[in-house]
Amino acid sequence: MLVLKQRLYEAGYTISDLATKMSFQYPIVHKALQHGVLPQRKQALFMDEVHHFLQRKDIAIEGVWSESANPDQTILQTKPHEDELNLETVMLTHASLKHFKLLKNPFLNDIREAKDVFLSEDSRYLLAAMRDAARHQGILALVGDSGAGKSVLRKQLLEDLAQDGDVSIIQPRIIDKTVATAAMLCDAIIEDISEEKPRRSMEAKARQVEKLLRVASKGGQRHVLIIEEAHDLSIPVLKYLKRFWELEDGFSKLLGIVLIGQTELAIKLNERKNYQLREFIRRCMVEHVPNLDGDIGAYITHKFERAGGQIGKIMTEDCYAAIKNRLTTKDTGFSMVYPQIVNNLVSRAMNLAQELGEPVVTAELIKEC
Repeated sequence: MLVLKQRLYEAGYTISDLATKMSFQYPIVHKALQHGVLPQRKQALFMDEVHHFLQRKDIAIEGVWSESANPDQTILQTKPHEDELNLETVMLTHASLKHFKLLKNPFLNDIREAKDVFLSEDSRYLLAAMRDAARHQGILALVGDSGAGKSVLRKQLLEDLAQDGDVSIIQPRIIDKTVATAAMLCDAIIEDISEEKPRRSMEAKARQVEKLLRVASKGGQRHVLIIEEAHDLSIPVLKYLKRFWELEDGFSKLLGIVLIGQTELAIKLNERKNYQLREFIRRCMVEHVPNLDGDIGAYITHKFERAGGQIGKIMTEDCYAAIKNRLTTKDTGFSMVYPQIVNNLVSRAMNLAQELGEPVVTAELIKEC
């Protein structure tokens, strides 16, 4: 490995940063810095452009083309690029699938049955808590960043409840949750659990909801209201949810509530910020979707195995630490090791490995994506 590469990393830059400022394509720049093979044609131009980059970044030029005496001193870049926050799916190319002998993309339309879902110990706990709230009429808010896996947990919950058969699911289809009202939620409950048409007045709707839930409860049927994008719900609507939850038949509650939303939901459910919601907040269990920091290897292995691949023939073990470093901010230690973001990073690395003709993805390639 050239001293040049080591100095780039020490200054906080990657091969990608250098390549974007050069007239040469990335594979040529990568091959030069990774393997010490300079382009035979336009070699002088290549070196001039590198020197120009180093000068602008105040990086020492002397000795950059010599071999590094201690390649193990290379510093992993730990600040995620801005594009990690872009959750648009990165596609594996057909050439990459063929290169790694995969018949399908392990990250696209990858969940078709329960066996396809990867559940860490933390995820299993969250799923159990959601199921308990649904079956025993509790209130739970599941909070997580985009790409953290909230939707997968919701789908698994629906699958589990469908197998149980004694919990009916109510899911409002209001696209814009910011305009949701108590009346809309009443309509959703009525339409999901009966063939009746919602009454006109709010008073009549409330009585209709209570009657339908009570009759179903006496017949042994339980109900849970599941609301996605719950971070968009207004404070008045969140206050009304407590009234829905207070509907009861004797000692038995008639409705469980599961809210699923992004981190803004946790802010709304902060009693110090919204004291008027204190009665709801004090009854609501708030759970945060954890990252995959301790389960990166198990997660990726699971994905490739479900797609018919062998992890050892696709990436090296040191990639897991590289992924964690790559998706963790250096200054704050904030981790973005979430399923969708890991999927995108691994896909980019696999595409790059194919372009460069590398047999497997390595930690070096992870750093460059």
